[in-house]
Amino acid sequence: MFEPAFRAGGRLVYRGRWTLLVLSLVAAVLLAPLGLELFGRMTGGGFADPRADSTTAARWNDDWYGGNAPDVVVLYRHPTVEARDPRYKKAVHDSLRALPGQHVRRLATYWTTGSQRMVSEDGRSTYALVTLKGDKQAAYAAIADRLRRVQNLYVEVGGSVPLLKELNDQSAADLARAEAISMPVLLVLLVVVFGSIVAAGLPLLVGLFAVLGALVLLRLLTEVTDVSVFSLNVVTMLGLGLAVDYSLFVLKAFREEIRAGAPSEEAVVRTMATAGRTVAFSGLTVATALLGLLLFPQTFLRSIGLGAAAVVLVAVGAALVVLPAVLGILGRRVDALRVTPNFGRRDGGMWHAVASSVMRRPVLYVVVVAAVLVSLALPFLHVKFGDVDHRVLPAASESRRVAETVERDFAQSSMAAVDVHVLVERSFTGSLAVPGPLGQGHSPISAVTPVSPFDVKAFVDRLRRLKHVSGVDVAGLSQDNGAVRLAVRYDVDPRSDEARELVRSIRDMEPVPNTRRVVVGGPTAAQMDLMDSLGATLPWMALVVAAVTAVLLFAAFRSVLLPVKALVMNVLSIGASFGVIVWAFQDGHLASALGFTATGSIEATVAVLILVVVFALSMDYEVFLLSRVRAEWLRTGDNAAAVAAGLRQTGGVITSAVLLLLVVIGAFATAGITIVKLLGVGLFVAILVDVTLVRALLVPATMRLMGGATWWSPRSLRASHRRDEPQDRPATPPLPIAGRPAVPPPLPIADRPAVPPPSLRRYALPPPAGEPPEPTVTVNGRPAVFGMDTDPVPLAAEHEPPADGGRAGAGSELVQAKPLRKHPYVAPAAPGAARGEEGPRWVKVTAGRARVVRATSDGRGWTWVEVDS
Repeated sequence: MFEPAFRAGGRLVYRGRWTLLVLSLVAAVLLAPLGLELFGRMTGGGFADPRADSTTAARWNDDWYGGNAPDVVVLYRHPTVEARDPRYKKAVHDSLRALPGQHVRRLATYWTTGSQRMVSEDGRSTYALVTLKGDKQAAYAAIADRLRRVQNLYVEVGGSVPLLKELNDQSAADLARAEAISMPVLLVLLVVVFGSIVAAGLPLLVGLFAVLGALVLLRLLTEVTDVSVFSLNVVTMLGLGLAVDYSLFVLKAFREEIRAGAPSEEAVVRTMATAGRTVAFSGLTVATALLGLLLFPQTFLRSIGLGAAAVVLVAVGAALVVLPAVLGILGRRVDALRVTPNFGRRDGGMWHAVASSVMRRPVLYVVVVAAVLVSLALPFLHVKFGDVDHRVLPAASESRRVAETVERDFAQSSMAAVDVHVLVERSFTGSLAVPGPLGQGHSPISAVTPVSPFDVKAFVDRLRRLKHVSGVDVAGLSQDNGAVRLAVRYDVDPRSDEARELVRSIRDMEPVPNTRRVVVGGPTAAQMDLMDSLGATLPWMALVVAAVTAVLLFAAFRSVLLPVKALVMNVLSIGASFGVIVWAFQDGHLASALGFTATGSIEATVAVLILVVVFALSMDYEVFLLSRVRAEWLRTGDNAAAVAAGLRQTGGVITSAVLLLLVVIGAFATAGITIVKLLGVGLFVAILVDVTLVRALLVPATMRLMGGATWWSPRSLRASHRRDEPQDRPATPPLPIAGRPAVPPPLPIADRPAVPPPSLRRYALPPPAGEPPEPTVTVNGRPAVFGMDTDPVPLAAEHEPPADGGRAGAGSELVQAKPLRKHPYVAPAAPGAARGEEGPRWVKVTAGRARVVRATSDGRGWTWVEVDS
């Protein structure tokens, strides 16, 4: 499907290769400064639901009460002097008075508020709260040094604004370190895979284009929406990893075409029609899954979803435009500067044996692999979701130390009170004013009674009687909006079940007669609202993404059952991966090895992000495998043979692609930010489980058991499907051989959907070491096709040659083949050896084709030659 369009695109890219390459390089140079502007423009939040009560309460704090939430927390400590000492007060206030007024809106200290909660339990530490004006990052940069200029006191600075600055700095450092680690390792692995420095450098070139595209796209997104600071590493990781993966598939296909003797233009065209088509469809599937994150209201997920989907499309574009243009220029020089031998094996190597084993024992593989996946998923049964806080930073972070000190040494919930906004019913102080005529203005609204703490006294009394409440303070009044802000203090951990139950109790309280509305916010309420939002949106996101993915898979593979099977396989893979993540991060078994603080929970939004990305990448490799299996099915009509051949032919290239992607993801797992580390390790485990257990074993085994039903589609769609199939396959596909799959000779390119034309293409097997290449063999004046079988099941009795060596079947003659070179296949027994026979045996393949099979002398397998009957 769409093959003519990709062929035309490949020809267009080749003919304009120099122009495309120059334009790409110019665009990269011009856009690089724009991408670098991203740093410093990202936000640190984005985890809240804009529609939640806690978000409304936070917005009212800024709009109605002048932003009472502090931006900076300055922690002071003296080893011997207590905060009540006048010298302590003088040192702190002298430093705060030196702050420029154009950057500071409000200051609060123990001495200005009289709050005992702002003094530590030992009396020797206190903190000041600073609220900034205007651009808060710029304002903090202007006063950061002055905050630390306090005589005779130890000073540390934390709070939301310094925390965001540290996150920005740490993200940039993590990105630089990940690239420094991954790039040299990628280059070495690519040299091993391709054996050539020139070929190895091309995927890195495409990867650099993708990384630059990620920075530019995120920078442009900051003009229209908030972009989370955590999106930088996530989007860059996906862009780099997928760009290298896609380049690998395209490059291997092109090199195979060049080695087969195709000129550069034809090699580019064929590559685009095969590997290019698969890459494009795979990228579309991955981007579709990532766009499912747009259904969530959280800025964190929306910005990553949009940025990641865009960078995947950039990676696809670079792999299908920039890379083919470079390949068209290089031609056969793509293999220049060869430094290692070619490690590839056309007979399938390890994957040949894996495919045969899975096809022989599909039930055993399904049972064992399913049991392993379920065992890995068991820890997920006790998963506990949490939120993002200061602990995402390394333990040495100054902002984290300040937050932990306040939590440990000061009164419980001193900075995490439940935020309660009470809207009061007010009466008018005079008669209502009548509006004037339309278009001539309106009379002012009559004045109303002012609000005061006395209006909420009854409600405050009820709050103080709730369990765990240690105090209720009036934190602000808004006369314009008729609201009273209350700070409810409590004596338990803000992340505890008791704190959540307190928030629920306040929200469930019956309103007093003179109140219009009660809105509850604060850190605990925000975490609860986040979980409710994710829980409500996740099923819809899963339904939409699954439906769209199923439609795309059906359009690509013409099967009703394949999309269902793919979704089930992904559920098993994701379940096992999440079980390992819970064991490693929530339970803390890898905390010391990976250098993070176990919090006893998994951050909820990151869990959703891992789920979507794992689903997208799983579908990516599913598409590559099924594309090859589908092509084999069209050629042979034998499901088992198609699955075995597809696994054998794609196993090596998918393994190489996965290894390269794991290098990129593993490098990001070294990040200092726990969220990025969790994402990196989570994706590493998920991809490893998916490729080794699910994609290599469980998927082929289930397809073997499903048999021909794997490719079933409604009768009404079959005619249109046949019109979309490639037209270069034989009119009558080879029939399956009774008792075993009739596997055709291996194709040189994993993504090639075409079938040898009726004129018959000869595929040469690699000669054994020490033997000269075998000359071309003709039988009855026709070229012969050589190959090796992939299933050690003996031939059925009805296919035995006649005893007199005469005619057999529908006018087919027994053709005595020339002696064949021995190509051993590791198997229990060969068909001839099993019955003590030495001579060749034949089997009818199609009405005009026959296959002659000869057992190898060592009894380990056989070779065959296929000829016109």
